[in-house]
Amino acid sequence: MKPIYRRMLRLMQAKHKRRRTPAEPWFLYILRCQDGSLYTGVTKDLERRLQQHNQGTASRYTRTRRPVAMVYHEPCRDRTAALVRECAVKALPRPRKEALIDGSARVEGPAPRNRPKPKRKSSLRSRSHRGRPARGAV
Repeated sequence: MKPIYRRMLRLMQAKHKRRRTPAEPWFLYILRCQDGSLYTGVTKDLERRLQQHNQGTASRYTRTRRPVAMVYHEPCRDRTAALVRECAVKALPRPRKEALIDGSARVEGPAPRNRPKPKRKSSLRSRSHRGRPARGAV
């Protein structure tokens, strides 16, 4: 997840903690477009949102890929939880999204892409922090 999204979600979570009234339920949804691509979003009203997508007034992405069909949805406790879940689902590779749609598994978040790189030992005397030789080094 990009740092800007992490910051945005942290701020939203802090705002949510200050709220005292119970929040209305939100939904995460996945649409399958006419070209076979998948679109993920959040809403309070699934029927209204699907209608907007099929009318071409909801998003630029689905506007040119109509008609769309809702293939998956799940309830979330509030908007913040729905947006966090949306980020997690969007980060999934397509096969894991398909598994989520098929109901074969509840997918919590993205799989780790690579193992962490081993730390490199470097001498600060012979090289600068940018990887170029230091002034006096040959």
